[in-house]
Amino acid sequence: MPTYKKKLSRNNRGKRQRVAPLESVSPRRLWLVFTILCLAIFGLIGRMAWLQLFQASVLEARARAVQTQKIQPLGTRRSIVDRTGKLVALDEEYFRLWAHPRYFHFPGDDPSFIRNRIDVARKISEPLAMSLSEVLARLGNRPSGIRLAEGLDPNVANEIARLRISGLDLEAYPQRIYPQGRLFANVVGFLNQERVPQAGLEQSKHMKLIRKEKATTLRRGADGTPLPNDLAPDAFKGDNLRLQLTLDARLQELALNALRDQVNKWGAKKGVVIVMDVNNGELLALASTPTYNPNRYWKYSPALFREWSVQDLFEPGSTFKPINLALALQEGVIQPDGVVQDTGKINVGGWTIYNHDKKANGTIDFAKVLQVSSNVGMVNAMSGLSPSTYWDWLHKLGLDEKPQTDLPGAIAGQLKRKEDFVAQPIEPVAASYGQGFSLTPLKLAQLHALIANGGYLVSPHITRGLQVGDELLPPASLSHQKILRSDVTKVVRDWMESVVDQGSGFGVKTPGYRIAGKTGTAQKAVNGIYQPGAKICSFVASLPMEAPRYVVLVVVDEPQGDDAFGSTVAVPVAKKIINGLLVLEKIPPIRGNGYLQPAKGEH
Repeated sequence: MPTYKKKLSRNNRGKRQRVAPLESVSPRRLWLVFTILCLAIFGLIGRMAWLQLFQASVLEARARAVQTQKIQPLGTRRSIVDRTGKLVALDEEYFRLWAHPRYFHFPGDDPSFIRNRIDVARKISEPLAMSLSEVLARLGNRPSGIRLAEGLDPNVANEIARLRISGLDLEAYPQRIYPQGRLFANVVGFLNQERVPQAGLEQSKHMKLIRKEKATTLRRGADGTPLPNDLAPDAFKGDNLRLQLTLDARLQELALNALRDQVNKWGAKKGVVIVMDVNNGELLALASTPTYNPNRYWKYSPALFREWSVQDLFEPGSTFKPINLALALQEGVIQPDGVVQDTGKINVGGWTIYNHDKKANGTIDFAKVLQVSSNVGMVNAMSGLSPSTYWDWLHKLGLDEKPQTDLPGAIAGQLKRKEDFVAQPIEPVAASYGQGFSLTPLKLAQLHALIANGGYLVSPHITRGLQVGDELLPPASLSHQKILRSDVTKVVRDWMESVVDQGSGFGVKTPGYRIAGKTGTAQKAVNGIYQPGAKICSFVASLPMEAPRYVVLVVVDEPQGDDAFGSTVAVPVAKKIINGLLVLEKIPPIRGNGYLQPAKGEH
């Protein structure tokens, strides 16, 4: 016998084999077990049928409630950008922090344990940048509903959220921000703390600035991943439209700084600068001072919230003389090579009209009339135009009508009734040198654009429309409302160029560039009564003369000093703006044989 078999036999000898006897199971017991199992199976099937047929809708609704998240829009507004895409106004997400001390609880605490206020204050004082005592003072003794902080940026809000402290709630809300500060305040306006627009484009373009957003229903899985089931194709699509302005922030800043310095220097009440594209009416700059910071509007007088360049009237004085000469040329009562007599004074209907310096200039042409700003010369030049025809032209130019513009609050000028204008000889005489009627600076800029662009009355505006993303909108096309003949406006521009070359506009001369212009120093009238010593100084320029594209208007209200004139107050501002405009718009100088040629009249 093999060895392993011997060992196995020896091992088994000491063990007793135990065999359980078989017992029969009664049929009753088997049937009982079988019945129980069948009942259990039928019970499960019944339960499944009940859930599927009768409880399915209820259970599905509960599941949807857990899986579904309804995202409510914050109610943000569309951004505003300048002509280059620089942000002017935008909505940013900020947070309010609410505290409910009766629910204070840290992660890992016993569910029934409520933390005291000091523990919570220690945790949140650092991210809130507050002292412990300040946080405790704000928490006070109220059990719930404490507004602990406001204006928290997303970084601070995220830092507080990561603490996971029960009883602290973060409420998101939109806040209107104006990155350029006071630069565009006069035209953009602002929203108050209730987000109600109070002035400017925020008010006039309110409906266009409201984002077209709606609540979004989103289903998420257990890990928070959005589920594709029933997901609308545009569920994650937002409204990214922006309102684009025609204004250029660079030129706006240059204009505002130059204007503010001059207003302060001369102790003036206010001032305005307008830079307009004469071909389409786009405003590249519309700056006024004094102004305000829309981010802190509550610190300023409400009187500053209105844009006076479109809402205040003034008598333009000598800056309207080129317009009058264009009307006389159009009607054929003067000729381009004509002359007038200037005796220094003239009597009309019992009224004696003087030149501003009370000097006689003798026989002068119309270029000289503008150069010396002769009132008597203008009276004689316009005397051939009947008062009725003259009034019809002023009405046709829209002096007594509200201009077609998107600038908020624009008003019509004031023009005497035709019956009074025709019946009283002094009315057309005063109008000939720019007094006796009133208009806004915006209207004056529009009329000089008419001279610059060949006779088209364009609509001044500061918005191009809603744009998508970073793609900027093209400029508007030329208006086709023809008012004056092109040959007429060309002659007047040449006369205005002589004012810059040889007259009071000499201060804006720039080597290599031909510029036309006209100064103005007018008495200031309030409610039809001229104020002693009060005057308005202005200057208007158009350039470049080879193909006029821009009008620059500067108006300063009530500068102080005997030497305050359009040439001393307004011209220096225009000079700085024109220099910047030439660079920003890349306008090349006149060249001949590779060298800069002197402008007309330059030696």
